Amino acid sequence: MFDMIRNVLKNMVSKPATRNYPLYKRPSFKDTRGRVGGNDMEKCIFCGICSRKCPSQAIKVNKTEKTWEIDPFKCVICGECASVCPKKSIYMDEQYTPAAYRKEKSILVQTPKPAVSDDRVIA
Repeated sequence: MFDMIRNVLKNMVSKPATRNYPLYKRPSFKDTRGRVGGNDMEKCIFCGICSRKCPSQAIKVNKTEKTWEIDPFKCVICGECASVCPKKSIYMDEQYTPAAYRKEKSILVQTPKPAVSDDRVIA
């Protein structure tokens, strides 16, 4: 009983052991994986290796429609997709995953590059 009272009194006068998270964030460590930051769609060749290597099947690649989709709620933040990408188009952020109010997937679509017109005049 006295041990409990001593522990309560000690905790009342000492500073908190936890951090007030939304206000005070701990800086990220070097080489922290964090979360999948995204995919540079200009570099992506839609090979699907990232989709096949993902242990939680969080990534879906559609080569015909040129779409790359990730479900952040399935992602286990292993970083395997970024390490196996042959063009290194997938990158990881060092930030915490923010709180979400809705379950949404991130769908990225590659836009076609504008055709370069050849306006040379032959004389």
